[in-house]
Amino acid sequence: MHGIHASLVTPFTRSGEVDAKSLERLAVHCLDHGAAGLVALGTTGEAALLDPAEQRTVLEVCRAVSIERGTPLTAGAGTMGTEDTIRQARERAPLADALLVVVPYYLRPSDEGVIDHFAAVGAAVDVPIIVYNVPYRTGKRLGADVLARLLDLDCVTAIKHCAEGIDAGTLALMAGGPRKAVLSGDDASIYPMLQLGATGGVAASACLAPAAYATMAEAARCGNAARGLTLHNALFPLAEALFREPSPSVLKACLAETGLIDDPGVRAPLRPPSPESVAAARRALRAVADRT
Repeated sequence: MHGIHASLVTPFTRSGEVDAKSLERLAVHCLDHGAAGLVALGTTGEAALLDPAEQRTVLEVCRAVSIERGTPLTAGAGTMGTEDTIRQARERAPLADALLVVVPYYLRPSDEGVIDHFAAVGAAVDVPIIVYNVPYRTGKRLGADVLARLLDLDCVTAIKHCAEGIDAGTLALMAGGPRKAVLSGDDASIYPMLQLGATGGVAASACLAPAAYATMAEAARCGNAARGLTLHNALFPLAEALFREPSPSVLKACLAETGLIDDPGVRAPLRPPSPESVAAARRALRAVADRT
């Protein structure tokens, strides 16, 4: 799990159905412009708002593209319950190279309960697990020691770490020299996390600017700090603008404007973004092009 993995939106047709052609076009675009892999059915993909048949369609489209390009596909999975997460993981594992499994949300289980949860899911499938640690969405904050214990599980290959910036827990995790991959899940913090030792990132913003994100990650890997910082400073306003409203509404609007998907629609309770937010993202995207 290295480099930038593009967290894909799920495009819809004007009538509200999953738009497989737009999804394929977007997936190909991301991989052809430097993304190391694809992530489907994540938060960005509105996975919780899709029915099982739609989820299957998304995975089948992305699986076909990933096989053709020889790149990994990670599928999002996970609910607040262990048994339901196992069911979901078993359904999606045959079409994925790894499963991105969210920390159980809302219930706020104990640390031991979280570890038991991931061990049980990992034992139920034959593909590796990426722990999705996103406390501002789940309501469950894990200390660096617990994250290290999760990485010690044989079934876990990486952590997608989203702490809304680099907090003390993040610094402690990275200072401990994790023996497996840590992927930054906050688009605006990918470069600082790479400098701290992260191996890559999972980025929704990479749908719009995959080449810039891939070049930034490569610069960090090669020790070209000046180039990496220049790209980070160009991409930071774009990430901020795309998450100005609940994701992926602004991102989908921009993708539709650029022709990467046909329609910007999102599903309720998400709403279309304001024109001001879309304009801010449009300006930021132009600035990325100008500076890269």
